[in-house]
Amino acid sequence: MITTRETIFALSSGRLPAAIAVVRISGPQAGGALKALIGRLPEPRRGALARIRRPGTDELLDEALALWFPAPRSETGEDVAELQLHGGRAVLAAVLSALGELPGLRPAGPGEFTRRAFLNGQIDLAGVEGLGDLIGAETDAQRRVALRQMKGALSSQVENWRGRLIEALALVEAGIDFADEGDVPEGLAAQAQAVVRPMADQIGRLLAQPAREERLREGLTVAIAGPPNAGKSTLLNALARRDAAIVSDIPGTTRDVIEVHLDLEGYPVALLDTAGIRDTSDPVEREGVRRAEARVADADLVLWLRDATDPHAAALPPAGRAVVWPVTTKSDLEEGDLAERELSGSDFGGEGASAEGHVISARTGSGMDRLVGAIAAYARDYFEPVESGLITRERQRAALSEANAHLLRGLEHGIGAEELVAEDFRLAARALGRVSGRVDVEDVLDSIFRDFCIGK
Repeated sequence: MITTRETIFALSSGRLPAAIAVVRISGPQAGGALKALIGRLPEPRRGALARIRRPGTDELLDEALALWFPAPRSETGEDVAELQLHGGRAVLAAVLSALGELPGLRPAGPGEFTRRAFLNGQIDLAGVEGLGDLIGAETDAQRRVALRQMKGALSSQVENWRGRLIEALALVEAGIDFADEGDVPEGLAAQAQAVVRPMADQIGRLLAQPAREERLREGLTVAIAGPPNAGKSTLLNALARRDAAIVSDIPGTTRDVIEVHLDLEGYPVALLDTAGIRDTSDPVEREGVRRAEARVADADLVLWLRDATDPHAAALPPAGRAVVWPVTTKSDLEEGDLAERELSGSDFGGEGASAEGHVISARTGSGMDRLVGAIAAYARDYFEPVESGLITRERQRAALSEANAHLLRGLEHGIGAEELVAEDFRLAARALGRVSGRVDVEDVLDSIFRDFCIGK
């Protein structure tokens, strides 16, 4: 266990005012601090009603629930005390002020409680990343994936691989170190390869899954694009159910990309309202068109809009896009049966058009339910490999890729090059260890914990 002289404290619950404010204290002086505030230590892991008084003046600050978690059976692995206060700003300020006056205590930094839990073996590095994702989760899909990661879905698998690899490495090294001993069986290197080969295949299949983990945190990017006055901003506002973008009949009103985040049936979606794509001499509008084209090129899905009332409107989606849905807008203003017929990609003739076509009126709502349902279904299919997969961070993918490269290289060396095989297996085991944080993690700790809120 990592020991420290410093005891830290912070608010560990949400924004005030609230019904309850939880203050956490962790470190060697946590018990002394709790005694100084309430006059005693409660029974471990049982809540106790207590009067909180300012040390030195005996001023009553609050009546609260106090809990005591002696090391190592605590969240951080250290002595931990918690105060569940009334959630008023004045109450919290008074209690934090009293704690700050005690010797050996200081306010915690971002992620410092979780960092101490990691250093004391209460959680591994992949679990820390899962916890961070869980705190930031805004949709059910994000929550499910983050919770699996925090509970060790990846870590348990990696540790299983690492344990088997260490056994294989022991076989190889035994063949090297005791080659002259008569009681050492032959074929140890071949036995090691039999252990490692299926492991390399498993890691290879995992790495072959689509790398969409970052998209799950940021959301499926859906760009609303098309010529000016095709109804892009109106559609964005209808999907967002608020006036997120300015709507005007004047072409070129939208100059910059407007981004709105939605939760569609539990999946995160980022909608982009882009400038109308056309040739223009206006330098400001031209920059808007350039930005629009860049965001469309990077989007996961493009809704390419065409105004039903304009027979001369450009109908071609941008070339080269894998997934473009043609959407005919303003169907309520078009005579005839336009609102009743279904369009396909062939109606637009674009190279990147898909077979998914929609006819809508954002003003009346005609066709909107079908469009929203289609986007949600596309998001579900897009993120399904991430939900069933184990990798959620690029750091994890990089470490597993390095491990697999060493495993494959070790298998290629074959019989007769046991020293080279052993070295590659050692490097593979080290790379696997970095996933859970067993080795070589100091360089990534700061970048991980700096994004945590204070109190975690």
